[in-house]
Amino acid sequence: MDPGNVATTRAPQRGMGAPDVAAFADALDGLLQQTARVLLTGPIDPDGDSIGACLALAVGIRQRHPAVTVHVAGNPGNRYAWMAGADAMLPDAQVRPDYDLVMVLDGDRHRLEAPVDAAFKAARFRAIVDHHGSTGEAGYDLHLLDRTAASTCQMVYPLLQLWSVSVDLPMAELLYTGIIFDTGGFRHSNTTPATHRLAARLVEIGVDQSAVCIRVLSERSFAGVQLLGHVLQRSQLIGGGRVAIGSVPHGLFSTLGASYEDLEGVVDALLHIRGVEVACLFIEKEPERVKLSLRSRREVDVAAIAARLSPNGGGHARAAGALLLGPLQAALDRVPAVLEAAARP
Repeated sequence: MDPGNVATTRAPQRGMGAPDVAAFADALDGLLQQTARVLLTGPIDPDGDSIGACLALAVGIRQRHPAVTVHVAGNPGNRYAWMAGADAMLPDAQVRPDYDLVMVLDGDRHRLEAPVDAAFKAARFRAIVDHHGSTGEAGYDLHLLDRTAASTCQMVYPLLQLWSVSVDLPMAELLYTGIIFDTGGFRHSNTTPATHRLAARLVEIGVDQSAVCIRVLSERSFAGVQLLGHVLQRSQLIGGGRVAIGSVPHGLFSTLGASYEDLEGVVDALLHIRGVEVACLFIEKEPERVKLSLRSRREVDVAAIAARLSPNGGGHARAAGALLLGPLQAALDRVPAVLEAAARP
């Protein structure tokens, strides 16, 4: 199948009908029939939705096309190490550019680690399944985009159904992890009746929703608790109390014995301060590289802010991120004024 002849499908804009998942499933099915090696990957620093979607789709592809070799790239860390298949995930640094098909789930091609990006560019076919409003279809031979979906896992489930893939308890836990991560345990505004219906089906299969929620949304290492305390103690309110900002200098990780995954949920703690509309966590990943983790409650489109601040910035209207090149202090000098202006009532 020539890439130019691969049938593609994308979700329409809000207010229109649902994307044609069946057309995508058929096109992907046909493409897999002529591929030998497939890589499924999420963006840099994959979260529970990305990891859950990749691992679940990997199982589905193996059931549907047992002759195809499927690898999942990424580091699950301690938070997601319990998930079925996480122990076999391929670290990004070990990815080689020798795949027929590379699929990005819950992200886009502009946010891949360097070795994964090389594999993506070298692949015969490139595909994406994503629900971020900032993701476009350019650069992919096959795409399924639905910004109305609460999570990428919610998009993967009907695809597996169309393939008649059996969803057992381990797979149900993978999908449930993505759903509760991206909805914040059904607290975020992206939660819909369809989200609850799918979650109910997965719980009926046997998912222990309490245990999964604790593992994914609440549990922290002791160093992570200290890191959270450090950020909250030094956080600031600006813009008349409508903007909360916190920062994590690179050296703090080694000082506390914390890891990058210990940052999970820290920016949400800032957002939950009474009166705050926008929260931003400045994370110095390494010297001259600062990640912004942005959240908003109801009014501000932080994906638009992220895109203005950085070429690789984007995400959801209520949850987004961006990578800034330069020292932490330069970011702290530049960004707050942008956030204040955006959060002005």
